Amino acid sequence: MSLIRTAFAAVREDITAAKLRDPAARSSGEIALLYPGLHAIWAHRVWHALWRRRLRFIARLGSQVTRWLTGIEIHPGATIGRRFFIDHGMGVVIGETAEVGDDVMLYHGVTLGGRQREGGKRHPTIGDGVAVGAGAKILGPITIGARSLVGANAVVTRDAPDDSVLVGVPAKARPRKDGEDSRALLTTLEYHI
Repeated sequence: MSLIRTAFAAVREDITAAKLRDPAARSSGEIALLYPGLHAIWAHRVWHALWRRRLRFIARLGSQVTRWLTGIEIHPGATIGRRFFIDHGMGVVIGETAEVGDDVMLYHGVTLGGRQREGGKRHPTIGDGVAVGAGAKILGPITIGARSLVGANAVVTRDAPDDSVLVGVPAKARPRKDGEDSRALLTTLEYHI
């Protein structure tokens, strides 16, 4: 019974996180029924549990069905934190060895991808509280520090410290200024390519 309670608590937490991050969110019911980013995350939790139990084929099959239904590809091996939110979501790709912290937000078209064929850690680690703008690509076994912001269409191939703003191709990091609003940074023309 506690597993069911834990699952419902996680769902409520995800819906609350969506309400906080999406100004278009109207109700919990709408979010639960109509947000493909949440559907992909909820399905990923099931596929990830199967992956960890070495039921790899079933986990991959399930993740592909989720991809067909939502347009969001999260490898079942990826580790995803709490209150993760994908806004719109179409075209998001998260690779097998990616690690995503708590309170992370991705917009549509984001890739957390690899740059090498060798085994081991190939995908990025995203710290807590990071926001990633539409179309951004974060590639390779790099680390994006907590509370950082990645601008729309940025291509990130190097580590970034906590509280960074990353913009451009290739992305260059600068310290985040006190009081900078993440929504403004992700939608201001300066941060688009």
